[in-house]
Amino acid sequence: MSRIISTGLDVGTATVRAVVSEYTRSERGAIRRIIGTGSSESTGLRHGYIVDNTNVTRNVRRALHEAQKSSKTPIQRVSLSIGGTGLESFVTTGVSMISRADQEITELDVMRANKASEEALPDSAKLNRRTIHMIPLSYKLDGKEVLGRVIGMKGLKLEVKTMFITTLEQHLADLIDSVESANVEVYQVVASPIASAVAVLSKTQRIAGCVLVDIGAETTSLIVYENDVPISLKIFPRGAHDITKDLALGLRISLEDAEKAKLYGDFSTFTSSKKKFEEIVSARMKDILDLVETHLKKIGKNGLLPAGIVLTGGGALTGNAQELAKNELSLPSRIGEIEINRTAHGQVYDPSWTVAYGLSLLGLSPDVNAGTMLANLSGVNFKLFKNISTAFGNLLKKLIP
Repeated sequence: MSRIISTGLDVGTATVRAVVSEYTRSERGAIRRIIGTGSSESTGLRHGYIVDNTNVTRNVRRALHEAQKSSKTPIQRVSLSIGGTGLESFVTTGVSMISRADQEITELDVMRANKASEEALPDSAKLNRRTIHMIPLSYKLDGKEVLGRVIGMKGLKLEVKTMFITTLEQHLADLIDSVESANVEVYQVVASPIASAVAVLSKTQRIAGCVLVDIGAETTSLIVYENDVPISLKIFPRGAHDITKDLALGLRISLEDAEKAKLYGDFSTFTSSKKKFEEIVSARMKDILDLVETHLKKIGKNGLLPAGIVLTGGGALTGNAQELAKNELSLPSRIGEIEINRTAHGQVYDPSWTVAYGLSLLGLSPDVNAGTMLANLSGVNFKLFKNISTAFGNLLKKLIP
């Protein structure tokens, strides 16, 4: 029997979460399950940026200790998410002339086209920034779109349309340093929206077209999928904490009481009406959904995603978010769910755990084969950062949807 252990670490603005997953294969089949979780209050971040490395390291250490204790497994390396308002996506096109005399496309031609698309990035995507994912979206051969593999075909000119996901280089370095100061190795870094999508989106949804919206504490992220690849990513500086603050002001209660009312519907500590509470929550949720709608209009996808909107993150369960999303965006709407062995660690099915769980799946094994979600996803070589392996610089194999 083979056994692989993987730990996903999500350092959020409000909470640090760690999920330990196990993949086992025997004659009776393959099983994946969560064997441990850990969490800690997160301090030292603002809108996803590190402002106090010491606090971040302390909180990471606490979350990992709890996960290690519950899983009864030592944690030495982690898959790490990166988010924050500094995360951006850019789409470019690169062209390569076929090099062989017989006009057959080789891997070198594809690499040259990819390199040309990288060189086409605007200066704003290069200055103080680092690419963490390079995702080929589509190929054209002599002006005609190619579905599937291009290597081995024949032609004169190869074009590739590519999405680059970048982040601030200093923030990336600070995050890695803070986590590795907790005595673990960061061996891959993944954009938070992609990790979340790994956990909750099905292949059917990704092919048909959908938008995943993760409502975090201080930021809301979205990622749009179509034809089984991510085509757009965006981070907004608005989140569930904004709802809490507006409740505190509107109902004239403490932040603590406002948070209880938002999360649990606990009105026992104040006399304001439930109607006023719902009005405030709905107004703030509509503000967030308006940002999503504006972005979908910008990329020409508003009302045109058959698989609709999938909500996740800690703010997904606030008020009637699912119904509001359906009405505001004119799309089918649902709360993202994690499909996994439900015999233990039930808290991980809270939508706020999807990033950490997705990270743990990505770290299990390329042998875990159930979809092509990230078949074309590659990351950069993190040689400039200590203790980062080059494994994520290669194309990721087929992974769990």
